[in-house]
Parts: sequence; C-alpha cells; structure tokens
Amino acid sequence: MIIQTSRFGDVELNEKDQINFPEGLLGFSELKTFVLLDDPDDDIFAWLQSCENSHVAFPVLEPELFAANYQVNLGKRDMAALKLTSMERVRIYTIVTIPEDPTQMTANLKAPIIINIPERLASQCVLQENDLPIREPIFTKLQQRFVQPTSSVEREMQIEKDKDLAVRIMPSSKGMVKEL
Repeated sequence: MIIQTSRFGDVELNEKDQINFPEGLLGFSELKTFVLLDDPDDDIFAWLQSCENSHVAFPVLEPELFAANYQVNLGKRDMAALKLTSMERVRIYTIVTIPEDPTQMTANLKAPIIINIPERLASQCVLQENDLPIREPIFTKLQQRFVQPTSSVEREMQIEKDKDLAVRIMPSSKGMVKEL
C-alpha cells in the first residue's frame, strides 16, 4: 500500500508496518493508524506519520537519547489496553516539539508513546508521576550526545534495534518508498 505524507511524499509500506492506536493520540482521537518512518536524512528523529491524514506527523525520539534515568510505570489499565504483561517487547517514544528556533526544542516526558511491538498496538499514555515535564528541554542534551565520535555507531545500533518497527525510507523517482 502507498500512503501520502506531507514530509516524504508517497511512501510504500506493508499493512504489517501499520501501528494501531485504538484511542488515537491526545488531540487526535479520530486518527487510529500510524506508521513509524525512519528519515534517511536525519540521524536522530523518526516520524510518527498518520496513515489517515498526510498532514499529521510527529517527530519522535526514544527518551534514552536524552534522559538516561527515564522510567515508565504503566498502570493496570494501560497495560491491559496495550495487551502487555511486561515491558519486555515495547518501544517507548516521546513526541518532540521543534519550534522555529531548534535550540528551544522540547520532549513530552509526561505522555510518551508506548508501542507493543508484536501486536503493533500503541497508546499515548499519561503517566501518573507528577514530576515529569510536558516540555523537557532537550537540545543541549542531544547536542552533547551526538557530537561525540561514536554517534554513527550508535545510530547504526539504533537502526538495527528499530528494524522490526520503523519503516526505513529512501528517495525514489516517485517520492519516497520503503527500503526492501
């Protein structure tokens, strides 16, 4: 199947690449189907792209890239909704806000995206911990981490880790297509 995106043009993907959000995302409850796109031109961000609305896509990051001690404690309701008995086969992402001045970018640590990888089932879960910020400044932390010479090795490790979840795209004459 081919979906249209405002950022990458047409993207070819398999139905198994889709991630189902039964409750949608906060503020976007009508959108239920997304895909995680790995931008070939960006070594840090992935994009959570709506399959239903080409203009809705969110830059996302795994919090371990900028918050080493970040812990997610899901309640029973969230665990049940995601069909989870443990946190072993999940991937956690935070939605990033990138303003005109990228040095002011922030991540939402209070409401991460939790993805049950085998089920391709996800939810944006509002965590109960009161000290988690909705707008955590991350530019300096990312800069410190990715200016180091090991960043390309770390990125290759990240790509390998995400290969079971993210659709890696590459340029083609008809827009963007999934890398086979």
